[in-house]
Formats: sequence, structure tokens, C-alpha cells
Amino acid sequence: MGAVQGDARSSEPPSDACRTRVVLDIVGDKWSLLVVRHLRDGPRRFTELKRAIDGISQRMLTVTLRSLERDGILTRTVHNVMPPHVSYELTEMGLTLRKATAPLLEWSVAHLARIDDARSSYDARTDPPMTS
Repeated sequence: MGAVQGDARSSEPPSDACRTRVVLDIVGDKWSLLVVRHLRDGPRRFTELKRAIDGISQRMLTVTLRSLERDGILTRTVHNVMPPHVSYELTEMGLTLRKATAPLLEWSVAHLARIDDARSSYDARTDPPMTS
């Protein structure tokens, strides 16, 4: 039996199509897109991001920032002032991600009320949803 492409036993590297899932994980992660959105106007400090992104915990913001830095989406700069502080800024690649995802974020804001209405209608139905 031959090894499947992307299988650990295969000597071939995973295809680009398989590797795009890694990139889509960034776009599919709600915290990453919100961080990118809040960095659109330039560098921000950790505390500014924490205040701006409703519902994100300190730990999740830290994890998200590290992941985006690792992926080359943002840079972390330590400022040697007293007291020291750290700021985060989109890289050139991060700016292109921001541009690419802006329509998705705008769509979500524009349709929030309709989504809420649809969820309420669905949840209020007396008949249970069909299962497959």
C-alpha cells in the first residue's frame, strides 16, 4: 500500500493546497482578525488591544499576538523607556491581510442584526431541527 501525499510516511512534502489550511486557520480565528483590525491605524500597546477587543482574555490575547508574530503578520517592539513597554504593529504582509479581510469584517458588522434575528427565529421554532 503506497503512502498518501501529506502522510507522515511519505517522502513528498504536503501540497500547497494542504498547507493553505494553516493560513486559513489565521483567517478563521476570530481573535486574530480582530487584532489585525485593531492594528489598522498603527502600533498599539497590549493594554490598548485588550481594552479594544471585547471579550478577549489576557492569556488569549498573548497567545494570539505570539501566533501572529510567528506567522509574520505583526511585529513586537520593546521600547526601552521607564517603565518599559511593548507595542505591536502590522507588517507589510499583515497590512495585506487586513486589506483582504476588511470586507469580511464589514459584512459581519452590517449583518449582525439579521443574524441575531435569524438565530432567534430558529431557536423559537417549536419543531426540532431535522437530523441526518
